[in-house]
Amino acid sequence: MKSESEEHKITESVQDYLKTIYKLQESEGTVSTTQIANELGFTGASVTGMLKRLAEIRDENDNPLVDYNSYKGVRLTSFGTRVALNVLRNHRLLELFLKESLGFSLAKVHTEADELEHYISEDFVEKIDSILGNPSYSPLGNPIPNKDGEVPKSSKLSLAVAELNRKYVVQRISDHNNEMIAYFEEKGFLPGLHLTPLSRAPFNGPISILYNGKEEIIGHEIAKNMFVDEIE
Repeated sequence: MKSESEEHKITESVQDYLKTIYKLQESEGTVSTTQIANELGFTGASVTGMLKRLAEIRDENDNPLVDYNSYKGVRLTSFGTRVALNVLRNHRLLELFLKESLGFSLAKVHTEADELEHYISEDFVEKIDSILGNPSYSPLGNPIPNKDGEVPKSSKLSLAVAELNRKYVVQRISDHNNEMIAYFEEKGFLPGLHLTPLSRAPFNGPISILYNGKEEIIGHEIAKNMFVDEIE
């Protein structure tokens, strides 16, 4: 059976799902329906229906966007990964452009990039890339895939599990939640910040950190979404 073309099948909604699955895969491996539902704020039934649809969308070589099993979860195929990385490239270049050129807040650039990422042309993206000097990271420190789909190295070590009493530098922060991004910006918990985790309460409890000469307690969810590199 002949597949429908990518152009007509890969809608804005499909792109959002692929981008979400890609991000979750980075830390979770195979992604569950529940994880996607929690991330996007949809019902489990709605997510299941979309995952079945994604598994039916194929490229010219009959490759599906995802490998989906209702019991095991979902992972992107090479085709799905290619589409997801293209959307992420658009998004993160837009974030940097809006921040550097227009001075928007981090939460605002993320919201605007979410809206614009689906509609800009490849020529527009490459022009932004050139103007910005072919950057490797977004204002949040997240890697910007290049036009060939290569992704710069980035930290996968969450502050929530980092070893105590060692010095770290924040490399990137998660872009899953606009309110959290606004909090990070308000507190100065941004890429380049030096900090030391001092103590951690059990059972995903709060964490005490030292930064800028002061001690502060932050929640587990905040620490979970900060990714750090140890300072030698």
